[in-house]
Amino acid sequence: MGRTIHTILAVLIAWMSGEAVFAQTPPGPDTSKPVEQIAGPEKSKPGLPGGAPNGKKLILKDGDFQLVREYTRNGERVRYFSLERGAWEEIPASMIDWVATQKAETKSAAQDKAELEKLKKQEDATRTDMALDVDASLQTSSGVFLPSGEGMFAVEGKKATLLEQAEVQTKRDKKQLLKQIASPIPIVPSKTNIELPTAHAKTRLDPSQLEFYLREAPPDPDQPSAIQKSSRPGESGPEVELVRATLKGNKRVLEQVKALFGEKLDEARNTVLLQRWQVAPNVYRFTLGEPLLPGEYALAEILPDGINLYVWDFGVDGSIDKVTKKK
Repeated sequence: MGRTIHTILAVLIAWMSGEAVFAQTPPGPDTSKPVEQIAGPEKSKPGLPGGAPNGKKLILKDGDFQLVREYTRNGERVRYFSLERGAWEEIPASMIDWVATQKAETKSAAQDKAELEKLKKQEDATRTDMALDVDASLQTSSGVFLPSGEGMFAVEGKKATLLEQAEVQTKRDKKQLLKQIASPIPIVPSKTNIELPTAHAKTRLDPSQLEFYLREAPPDPDQPSAIQKSSRPGESGPEVELVRATLKGNKRVLEQVKALFGEKLDEARNTVLLQRWQVAPNVYRFTLGEPLLPGEYALAEILPDGINLYVWDFGVDGSIDKVTKKK
């Protein structure tokens, strides 16, 4: 009997010693072959944004729980990695309330899914706001979407075209120069023509359903542009005029400036009535206020010192009768 008791005590001491040694063993890879793989690193989901731990709860029968990263059930033992202590641990499987654990996992998965869907909606809303800020999906009055990028766009019904800019030239009027030379008194004003070097623009537009959209670059707060300030009292935004060119040989004259002793006396240009609306940040819509007859035209930004050196030129073909019938 005494030998039997000693044997039992030795077995218990050895078993307890083995538990202590196991608990003190440094963390390492789990090389055991699980009988039932309930959760593992290859099935773990990525952590939610915000630094929340991607943990699972092992619910114990006494009402407590272990917060774990993963766990594996091997027969009557459960081995898990504790998030609280950052180490591998092991407890009997009989201590775990498996029904409650499964319910907790189902609830956690549902919460994770709801949170991810919420975040996805927030990201979609943010992308939409950014798109609106840069008017990437701006729709014109005719239903066509305005192409991306900066510049002046001509919209002809369902067609939108980015207009190219042409550089204007300044030329002294030769006849007026001869008058100045011949005059005994130097009081004859000089004349300077603002003109385009060819007789016709490459771009030809249909005026029956025509309007224009100007998209500018966002203003630089440190370097305010004169283009973005209208000369009209109480108004802001670019001042754009539609100028009908006068053909002179193989030139298109947009404006004639008179000056005397270096001081501007007068500037003359044939303009077409144009109406302007701001439809989005840095985007302006221009509509025709009168029929556009066949001829050569240029959209010009008017600066404090005159026409910008670059204009958007185009032409309208056909007869006057044809245009009048369309209107």
